[in-house]
Amino acid sequence: MKKLILATCLAAAAWTGAAAAADTTLSLGFVGGPQAPEAIAMKQFAEEVATRTEGRIKIELQGGGALGGDREVIESVQLGTVDMAVPSTSVVVNFAPEFALFDIPFLFRDFDHAEAVLSGPIGEEMLALLPKKGLMGLAFGGMGFRELTNNVRPVKTVEDVRGLKIRTQQNELHIAVWKELGVLPTPMAIPEVYTALQQGVVDGQENPVGAIINNRFGEVQKYLSMTDHAFTPLVLLISPSAYDGLSDADKQIFVEAGRNAMKRNRAEVEAVLKTGLDTLRQQGVEVITDVDKASFRAKLDGLYAKFAERFGKDRLDAIRDTKS
Repeated sequence: MKKLILATCLAAAAWTGAAAAADTTLSLGFVGGPQAPEAIAMKQFAEEVATRTEGRIKIELQGGGALGGDREVIESVQLGTVDMAVPSTSVVVNFAPEFALFDIPFLFRDFDHAEAVLSGPIGEEMLALLPKKGLMGLAFGGMGFRELTNNVRPVKTVEDVRGLKIRTQQNELHIAVWKELGVLPTPMAIPEVYTALQQGVVDGQENPVGAIINNRFGEVQKYLSMTDHAFTPLVLLISPSAYDGLSDADKQIFVEAGRNAMKRNRAEVEAVLKTGLDTLRQQGVEVITDVDKASFRAKLDGLYAKFAERFGKDRLDAIRDTKS
């Protein structure tokens, strides 16, 4: 009888544990491969959520563009068919045009400055815009500064980009900036870019060094110019239906785990930068570090007045005056 009772208790405990572990499973889609900074950061996020909820909530990671490009995944989050995403804010612009603020070239001085703005009042104001767009934002992070690669010639000054056909993000401000610089911008989802470069559909692309490496663009590009022309924020999104299904305590766990994950993301971005340029050189890419960034800024003078009119001079001044 004792053995029977013990067996019954163990079976009940096992069933209860399995049920608790399967209470809630949420999908999280992103475009980075397994070694991408955001992939490593989201793995930490999933582990922290699982630990702090004692296994009640499981985050199922779907990386490498398995669910589509950033734009497709965000649409799925809006529809509730995907629960979470961690896209570039440059793609979020298609759903929340106000996020184009972060796409202004040469807006941030360095990573510390960008982080101070994104984690401060301006970042909070931007996250507060998302519920009206059918999205919830948990935390900001960053992929780092964007650099330019191409197969035609080394780019050292703004005159060197004239006539190049460059893949850009699906973002009207990015397209306007590159047109002003004399480039032929070609918007394209990231999963399509490698083949487009390989086949000569486009001459080049622009991305942070980590993304260039993780998407293997060094295999199909000859030149990398350290233009640092724009910073790329990330934002951790969750569908309103998934968020509303969480308890207040679990919502707080998600926010805190998201912020911790974004700190990990930055650490991974910086780790890639330390070795990334040598990795690309080993792949045969010529790295140009002596880029005349002032020539790029000067070429964009006419657009800066339009940016001040669109986003507000006071807001741009507030960003530039933010101390890091």
